[in-house]
Amino acid sequence: MNLYETAFRRIVWPAYEGGLRRRDTPTYMRRYERDQWLAPEEVQALQFQRLKRLLDWCYREVPYYRRRWDALGIVPRDIRDMDDYARLPVLTKADIRDNADEIKATPLKASLGYKATGGSTGEPLRFGFTRESNDRRVAVMWRGYGWAGSRMGRRTLFLWGGAVGNPSAMHRLKDRVYNAVFARKLLDSFHMNESNMAGYADAIDAYRPEVVVGYVGPLVRLAEWLLANNRQVARPVSVIGAAEALHPFQRDLIERAFGAPAYNTYGCREFMLIASECEHRQGLHVNADHLVVETLDHEGMPAVGGSGEVAITDLFNYGMPFIRYVNGDMATYATSTCACGRGLPMLASVDGRKLDAIRTPAGHILPGEFFPHMLKDVPGLARFQLVQRRLDRLDLSIVRGRGFDDASLDYIRREVGKVLGDSAELHCHFVDDIPLTRSGKLRVTVSELAS
Repeated sequence: MNLYETAFRRIVWPAYEGGLRRRDTPTYMRRYERDQWLAPEEVQALQFQRLKRLLDWCYREVPYYRRRWDALGIVPRDIRDMDDYARLPVLTKADIRDNADEIKATPLKASLGYKATGGSTGEPLRFGFTRESNDRRVAVMWRGYGWAGSRMGRRTLFLWGGAVGNPSAMHRLKDRVYNAVFARKLLDSFHMNESNMAGYADAIDAYRPEVVVGYVGPLVRLAEWLLANNRQVARPVSVIGAAEALHPFQRDLIERAFGAPAYNTYGCREFMLIASECEHRQGLHVNADHLVVETLDHEGMPAVGGSGEVAITDLFNYGMPFIRYVNGDMATYATSTCACGRGLPMLASVDGRKLDAIRTPAGHILPGEFFPHMLKDVPGLARFQLVQRRLDRLDLSIVRGRGFDDASLDYIRREVGKVLGDSAELHCHFVDDIPLTRSGKLRVTVSELAS
């Protein structure tokens, strides 16, 4: 650990979080660092204790859950183990949209912060959270990324989605200062194409990051270019993939190109980091001291064999609690334990997070995450799907809700144009609904081009 890392971890960051921002993140970090080493049965007991406390609160203070559980004849004292917990109904995005106000805890409504999801299942969602839950999520993120060598204060380069819209000069200045203090640099992956790959490689060489974090798709495409052009870049300590599942062949490409181990993570905006690999990379440790993560069969019951639809409960978001929230992902629990000795359970794989990349005649290759990222804040956008059948044409199907107007459509065309120019035509279609796949999911971006 170098001098700046030490100073940042012990002085700068605690002063920023605890002093300037008045957050409890440093305290939570210390607790999570301790709890990860509990024995598996101790983690389970801690998780269930926290779950019971949350369920009692939801029944008292959250109208939606009291109404639904009363209709089923279930009260919190009936929940004596995880089998009893599995009797509770799952929560869907449609449930949240139709009952958003009722899902908020009555005493905490006025104090909630809000975020919007990127809509990776095609349906952007606005959700509320408490300050404590956000502080805890940040602490859990630092812990998980730390397993892959991404310690706070370490030089980190993000191959990530850049800002959309027109951020103010003050906002851009604050970003630059924040990134400088936190030893971070951002490269906008949404502008990546075959003609400017060398610029990304040059930026890595110039910054010489110890850690590279990026969307899996852009990381893979840059890795392919580096290998094809026999180009070497400054070697980081680790490369961390996010937003998509990291498949073995992709891991191999990244590791050969960057000369460093690649790590898989699993998260979503509603909860931030859900699971991540430690130094042994034998599976993704689930943050079970912070979340309940289930894999369910088609009837909403625990999946036999551990492979099924993911349902998640945040144990600390008392403001707008999501109980057994199904986010559209599929995953498989591991049957083995990790050599690291952490008591956290593991996912063997995350199976259902594939977003098709979009290509254009000009050589642009847009990761599928671009459209959820760009469209999440469009007023009145209820649902969308981007389909590519020809190199020079993109078809965007839009289900309009209240608030969608000409300005919303102009925003979409303008932001897509910034990235694609006139190399591909964007055709927007207003539809009443968008069909699901046979697996019951909505693919956000669909490429029908031959690979």
